Amino acid sequence: MSTYNPFNNIMPGVFIVATISIPAWILGTAVPLVGGPVFGILFGMIFAFLKRPASLNFGIAFTAKKVLQYAIILLGFEMNLFHVFAVGSQSLLIMISTISAALITAWLVGRYLQLAGNVNILIGVGTAICGGSAIAAAAPVIAATDKEVAHSISTIFLFNIAAVFIFPFLGHTFAMSDIGFGMWAGTAINDTSSVVAAGYSYSQTAGSFATIVKLTRTLMIVPLTIALAVLSSRKAENTGSFNLLKIFPWFIFGFIAASIINTIGFLPSYICLTLAQIGKFFIVMAMASIGLNTHLKQLVVNGMKPILLGLSCWIAVAVVSLAVQHYLLIW
Repeated sequence: MSTYNPFNNIMPGVFIVATISIPAWILGTAVPLVGGPVFGILFGMIFAFLKRPASLNFGIAFTAKKVLQYAIILLGFEMNLFHVFAVGSQSLLIMISTISAALITAWLVGRYLQLAGNVNILIGVGTAICGGSAIAAAAPVIAATDKEVAHSISTIFLFNIAAVFIFPFLGHTFAMSDIGFGMWAGTAINDTSSVVAAGYSYSQTAGSFATIVKLTRTLMIVPLTIALAVLSSRKAENTGSFNLLKIFPWFIFGFIAASIINTIGFLPSYICLTLAQIGKFFIVMAMASIGLNTHLKQLVVNGMKPILLGLSCWIAVAVVSLAVQHYLLIW
């Protein structure tokens, strides 16, 4: 007589996702401008063309939802709150301004383009904070579909690549200081790898400062995710399906706890670094599982609308960051 075993049901799908994610991780390490998550979602979309046993779907769904949340927790182990507080006094106003610009632009342009669902929210959040990681954190909170996540990740990726080439050129054109450019790159470029690439191509000082600003900006995932949870709960309340405890992003508390552990040195730095790297691999796994549930033909349909929205948010954030810096006389 057989008994139901959740572990046995989940592991085959998780194993398949991990197998796809390993080469994606390796390629992402070799080509950081593209990054593992983009390779992961791309490989997943390619393998989605193949017919697979239905038994794998349990593990694939588990990876896309639960493993994604575990990844966000583990990413906290690379956050040093002392660095956050040190940079925060200089960059807080700029971060608030750019985040507001991204979200307002996403809402207005998303309505104008008549983008249905959660794509406008995900692109706005991804542009405002830290690209794929922010999208990963927000997706389960607002119950975004795999298709919506795939649209958003691919859009953010496009402007990450563009920023690496355009930002240093504009920085030299505007004769920005190293600190000024580092602040601009750290507050206006989406993904950490692109921030690092653009910053260090400008100068060593700009690269170091941009990286710290970017990591500080990443911490804004916490209040923004909680705000999305509250908004989602109110929407559910209006439809009669309100359950704050069910929708609240409890994994964010794990992210905060991990950040505190790393900051106070409770664990050796190499352990924290390893845990953060595992978190990044989990992100790749989650993106691969999302790719496995995404049909490329459907992704192409109306594909220009997310790109136009991403372009609008990207320009808004870049301009607002420069404007506030100019007001504060940083450059």
